[in-house]
Amino acid sequence: VQLQASGGGLVEAGGSLRVSCVASGITFSRYSMGWFRQAPGKEREFVAGISGAESYYADSAKGRFTISRDNAKNTAALQMNSLKSEDTAVYYCAASIGWHRHTQPRQYRHWDQGTQVTVSS
Repeated sequence: VQLQASGGGLVEAGGSLRVSCVASGITFSRYSMGWFRQAPGKEREFVAGISGAESYYADSAKGRFTISRDNAKNTAALQMNSLKSEDTAVYYCAASIGWHRHTQPRQYRHWDQGTQVTVSS
């Protein structure tokens, strides 16, 4: 199983970024996908998840971030708008078998290597 993330980078506050994740080695449609982030000195935290067609978000992401998936391309993406300096973190894509609303890192088995998102104020 491999999750490969792309996107991220440096953006000014108020700007937008998109991070994507391509999965291989799994039957993608059978997995729920989640995005997490970890800032320096902080614990990894849930950002957004999608199971089937249902998406769910952390309060910090609601109204600004949109998670999506394309089962034909084995891809999940997180569109981030109205970015703030506090969104700066390493963002991780994760996969968990089944359709659910998991928000804890321990509930996800497969992870990518992470991609840096830096928002300058």
